Amino acid sequence: MLVPRGFAALMTPGDPCDPLLRQVLPLRAERLTVAGFSRDPVGDTSADLGHGLLRKYAGRALLIATGGCAVHCRYCFRRHFPYASLGLGADRTAVALALIAEDPGISEVILSGGDPLMLDDDRLEELIGRLHAIPHLKRLRIHTRLPVVLPSRITGALCRLLAGTRFATLVVIHANHPHELGTQAENALRRLRGADLAVLNQSVLLRGVNDAVDTLCALGERLFACGVLPYYLHQLDPVEGAAHFAVSDAQALQLGEELRHRLPGYLVPRLVREVPGIGSKIPLAESVRNGDRFL
Repeated sequence: MLVPRGFAALMTPGDPCDPLLRQVLPLRAERLTVAGFSRDPVGDTSADLGHGLLRKYAGRALLIATGGCAVHCRYCFRRHFPYASLGLGADRTAVALALIAEDPGISEVILSGGDPLMLDDDRLEELIGRLHAIPHLKRLRIHTRLPVVLPSRITGALCRLLAGTRFATLVVIHANHPHELGTQAENALRRLRGADLAVLNQSVLLRGVNDAVDTLCALGERLFACGVLPYYLHQLDPVEGAAHFAVSDAQALQLGEELRHRLPGYLVPRLVREVPGIGSKIPLAESVRNGDRFL
């Protein structure tokens, strides 16, 4: 179990069903073996080019900048990822960057992890600088939970670093419930927006956390108040140990329909599923029609 004190302070004391606590509290249910839930639910292994570089989608490559994170989310689809096998940081990164430089078809690099903002400013600046030197790269995307769970990481210096490149830079955060977005998180997100960085949010649909239309509507409204647009609402990736978070496809589709009726279009996230081996996220309705049922 790992959770920053500031995030824990947003939980309701004495409530075992608190939606923030539920995301980080280990339960005996994680030990159950459930059909359809695996250690590699999104096909990272088959997409791995080695050295922490994953290639799933046209024009984009994902670089695992670090295996470290500030919080251990119990539903994380990479909870079983073999981070220890990636090798030493500098040597590994050099090979991964060389692979990116050799492929002119890559125009966007996604920094992921773990959480790439767990790197200190010096290491992050060095990494971005080396990406900057690859001429065919146009966009940099950073997937991070830190503005939500550890907002003190989003300093003015970090914002200037992320904004001070030739890249069109996009920060994709991860919030699942409106209670996660307290005053400190709001201030961090406003600092990112103040640096002219585009900020989007990805959520995961989680039983007992946000599987109610009122909660999802409140999340969309709160995100917008913080300067963030909803991007994706993911159906749970079927990772081993997370089956107790599963929401059925039928309920997920019903929630999506209710959201469309209650919110303006720009506050409605795309309800999607990731299917291993497919070159894009798939709208959940299309996935169900195709028979890609996991839940």
